[in-house]
Amino acid sequence: MMMKKSLRNTLLINLGAFVLVLVLELLSGWMLIDRYDTWLSFFLWGLSYAIIIMAVIWINHFVLIPYVLDKKRYFLYGILLMASILFVSYLRAYEKDGWLGISKFFFFLLYTTGAGMAIFLLRRNVRMQKQKEEKEKLQKEMELTYLKEQVNPHFLFNSLNSIYALSRQQSRETPEVVMQLSELMRYQLESAKKDTVQLKEELEFIENYLLLEEKRLSKRCTIEFLIEGDSSNYNIPPMLLIPFVENAIKHGAQATNEQSAIDVVATVKSDVFHFQITNTKPSSYVRLDRNGLGLENVRRRLNLLYPNSHRLGIEDTERAYSVNLSIHLKDAQ
Repeated sequence: MMMKKSLRNTLLINLGAFVLVLVLELLSGWMLIDRYDTWLSFFLWGLSYAIIIMAVIWINHFVLIPYVLDKKRYFLYGILLMASILFVSYLRAYEKDGWLGISKFFFFLLYTTGAGMAIFLLRRNVRMQKQKEEKEKLQKEMELTYLKEQVNPHFLFNSLNSIYALSRQQSRETPEVVMQLSELMRYQLESAKKDTVQLKEELEFIENYLLLEEKRLSKRCTIEFLIEGDSSNYNIPPMLLIPFVENAIKHGAQATNEQSAIDVVATVKSDVFHFQITNTKPSSYVRLDRNGLGLENVRRRLNLLYPNSHRLGIEDTERAYSVNLSIHLKDAQ
């Protein structure tokens, strides 16, 4: 179906070009119309010129460009183009005007062919650029979908670990935590269907997740969460920040029985969203590679979604691990 449509468009474009060339030839020879006996002979004169011009253009477009120029045989292309124009000029003008007529007709065809070639290449470049942009957009959407779907099982796995830990402790808060988890999962499933969610909702989701983790970790982890500025007028991709939170818990409080702390500060100011999360590290902490699935996932998503409008800094010291993220946001539409 698409091939038929493409063929039809090609035919219509070339037919339109032929009619345009014919009209231009007739207009250019209008002052000489008295030299012809009838209107028909004048029209046939213009038609013959239009056919010759379009023949050279078609040979160039459908033979020389795809089979020679596109294969980067530039020197051969130039020779064949000049030879085809010279051949057509010879057939048209030699018998009537000799080599003088051939030279005049040669430069005439060279000019018209060059103009036609410029239009053709411009149109093709525009089409190729559009196809490239559509391909890149499709690739970006597919990759973002893949990365977003990766968050789902990762988050669920960590959440179920929290429930399992509470059940092992036979905590009375386990039923309440299960309900909290169900609310978190409901938000995650609903947000996964969207490209963006309100920044305010995403921060509330993170806050509720931290409350759940605080109950699981009991009194051995102090969690502080501070929000500054109005976050209700901005949107953000869903589940973009949660890998940083999971990472802080995994390599902070979860890695030790010592007293630990997690500090989260989210600030919105002048269309810029700052997100900072710092977790303490245990004294006997064994340095691990933190470039796992979660962080690599969020790095890739940030590069795709905010290629030139974000800054991510990570500071790993002996006793603390800190993530600083800044994103230039736009008002929600």
